[in-house]
Amino acid sequence: MAFMEKPPARKVLLDDTVPLTAAIEASQSLQSHTEYIIRVQRGISVENSWQIAGLSLPLPPKKLIGNMDREFIAERQKGLQNYLNVITTNHILSNCELVKKFLDPNNYSANYTEIALQQVSMFFRSEPKWEVVEPLKDIGWRIRKKYFLMKIKNQPKERLVLSWADLGPDKYLSDKDFQCLIKLLPSCLHPYIYRVTFATANESSALLIRMFNEKGTLKDLIYKAKPKDPFLKKYGNPKKIQGLELQQIKTYGRQILEVLKFLHDKGFPYGHLHASNVMLDGDTCRLLDLENSLLGLPSFYRSCFSQFRKINTLESVDVHCFGHLLYEMTYGRPPDSVPVDSFPPAPSMAVVAVLESTLSCEACKNGMPTVSRLLQMPLFSDVLLTTSEKPQFKIPTKLKEALRIAKECIEKRLIEEQKQIHQHRRLTRAQSHHGSEEERKKRKILARKKSKRSAVENSEEHSAKYSNSNNSGSGASSPLTSPSSPTPPSTAVEHAPF
Repeated sequence: MAFMEKPPARKVLLDDTVPLTAAIEASQSLQSHTEYIIRVQRGISVENSWQIAGLSLPLPPKKLIGNMDREFIAERQKGLQNYLNVITTNHILSNCELVKKFLDPNNYSANYTEIALQQVSMFFRSEPKWEVVEPLKDIGWRIRKKYFLMKIKNQPKERLVLSWADLGPDKYLSDKDFQCLIKLLPSCLHPYIYRVTFATANESSALLIRMFNEKGTLKDLIYKAKPKDPFLKKYGNPKKIQGLELQQIKTYGRQILEVLKFLHDKGFPYGHLHASNVMLDGDTCRLLDLENSLLGLPSFYRSCFSQFRKINTLESVDVHCFGHLLYEMTYGRPPDSVPVDSFPPAPSMAVVAVLESTLSCEACKNGMPTVSRLLQMPLFSDVLLTTSEKPQFKIPTKLKEALRIAKECIEKRLIEEQKQIHQHRRLTRAQSHHGSEEERKKRKILARKKSKRSAVENSEEHSAKYSNSNNSGSGASSPLTSPSSPTPPSTAVEHAPF
């Protein structure tokens, strides 16, 4: 399958990970209240922006008397703008469905849980052995991926979890190849991959069933959270921030790197590593959601690594995302921003060495190490893995080729996005520099110097012409004068220095 200039209409073309920014442009008084008008923009394109009116936010504090004064409205607008900035720059809040619905109601007006339930119900008409127990509302961060607690009718005590998701903007597999690969996932056996019990797909979505794990994910362990709680409640404002023990960091890190290497060697694109996609089974980490890359879903950290042009393959994306995961395991929270200039004290300098190789300014500028290189670093090289389970994942040659081409298409879209962001950043820097106070002063000084220089040159040119005119006239027609005769005025005399 060649790269598709026009992707299939059945997939969702909107990339939900592209950041939304919001700026309050104006305000207007409407009877007893003030309405603020907000300009919302998706990504870097000014053309991709729109206005929304009305703002009901609890901050900053209200005022009972004088709340229609112009000064108070302007002051409140600044506070509201700051509040919007905090929301749109917070990675978890900015991806929240409520925030998306508020800032972009045209694209996020659907009831995604209801749509998912309809699709799941249609599937179970032909598969009567499964039964939906309850929706697991908002346990994940994706708006278009929903979860349901399940059971098998003849095994009522066992609990399973069903995930359903639309196709995303990076789905480049043909429908036939896509459905074949989805149905292959239950055959994937690896000690560090969470087993898929059942998987199926149609032309617009996919449905997978796995065993429900009461202990939850690696992120649940770090944040001391309950797996069934909503994503925002679990991770939005943790009460206690504490990293893992050094041995846990080493063991879990080594296990995750091993499964990444396995997938890379198989030519199976992943690109979706983060703490919520790592299931804990005792002391063993097992990777989740291998289907995401087949579905064409954008990565959790896409808005981060799309800023760096050297992170342009899915292998380098996995390594960079591993750096985020290692930071979270070490410090109990994700980094405030990337690249990271300096790292807090860690349980071992070997941890910092790996973090520097994946999250530092130099690493983001020059490129990521390979998974094999990370496995050789002191933090992981001495970890002994005791599992005896032999990995199995047989992918037919034809499907391997389809995966390779789809991977190239995903990377091509990423590279194009990075190029646009880089150009936009350069233009913004140039405009900011050109418009700075210091630059304006420099331009005024240069303009004055140029004006003075131009005036002097014009004056000298005029003087030279006048002098030449007088000299040529006296030489042709004037008689010789004696030394005692008065000297007529001349240009040379007029401009001689005193």
